Amino acid sequence: MNTSMMLLPAKNIEDMRLVSIPDDFDQRDALRHATALIASIEEDNPDYAWDDIAMALEDHGFMVQEFMIGPELD
Repeated sequence: MNTSMMLLPAKNIEDMRLVSIPDDFDQRDALRHATALIASIEEDNPDYAWDDIAMALEDHGFMVQEFMIGPELD
């Protein structure tokens, strides 16, 4: 079984995050659901931290994954 992943981009490379997508979401639903969760946190708490977002995502089946930045591709 393949695990689908979603990269949460950021202006700063160190702030990018990678999450696995729950099996019961297709890519479109995963994008919409994650976007809604993140927007809700940003609206409810202007002083939010990454941990707030990570907990909400994990509560909905997304799992934060460790990753490293590899060499640049041309």
